[in-house]
Amino acid sequence: MIQPATLATAAGDRTLATVAAPLPLTELVPGDPASPEAPWEVEIGFGKGRYLLRRCREAADRRFLGIEVAAEYQALFVSRARRAGLANWLALRGEALYLLSAVLPAGFASALHVYFPDPWPKLRHHKRRLFDPETVDLVFRLLRRGGSFSFATDFLDYGETVVEILSGYPALRFSRRDRPWDEGPRTNYEAKYEREGRPILRLEGVLEVDGREAPLHPRGRKAVLAATWVDPD
Repeated sequence: MIQPATLATAAGDRTLATVAAPLPLTELVPGDPASPEAPWEVEIGFGKGRYLLRRCREAADRRFLGIEVAAEYQALFVSRARRAGLANWLALRGEALYLLSAVLPAGFASALHVYFPDPWPKLRHHKRRLFDPETVDLVFRLLRRGGSFSFATDFLDYGETVVEILSGYPALRFSRRDRPWDEGPRTNYEAKYEREGRPILRLEGVLEVDGREAPLHPRGRKAVLAATWVDPD
């Protein structure tokens, strides 16, 4: 049975059915009165929340939104954030592509983080991948113009597929990062894989348009338009 998507803040938990879409983010997580326009960062698939929690602690002048499909991981992050007395966060539990397409506003985030997403390696599961020519615009529509993008995976075949997809996406300027993050591993997986000496593919990029104008990928355009076209008769 699929559970309804939920959101959690420092103030409590709610189902999405009780909140208007797109989410009124500034009502759910107000900025500091001294900086009401505090920028947002988003992490898709935050797992146990190692990086998201650290960012909430070290950047009190920013706001953070995390998306995680696993209920136990979302609950773990929420529990830790509340115990730490942090209030600059919002945690959504649900399928990322649904939340990106139907729930979240466009062009609101200054940074987007995606670390070690499920590669869905079997061919029949490729349609579930976060990065696909038919869905890449949904991912980047979250960012404002000039917003940053960071990505990492140890599944190199999938990583090269992501590179290929992003290379054909006209709104993003990105490059490979040839070294670890300056501050060290950002996830538990990354820390483990670095100890094991596994190769990790890391990418960094900048969206060159406002997310509200994020274009369709040329390779996915035909399928997306076919899926959304409605016969006027």
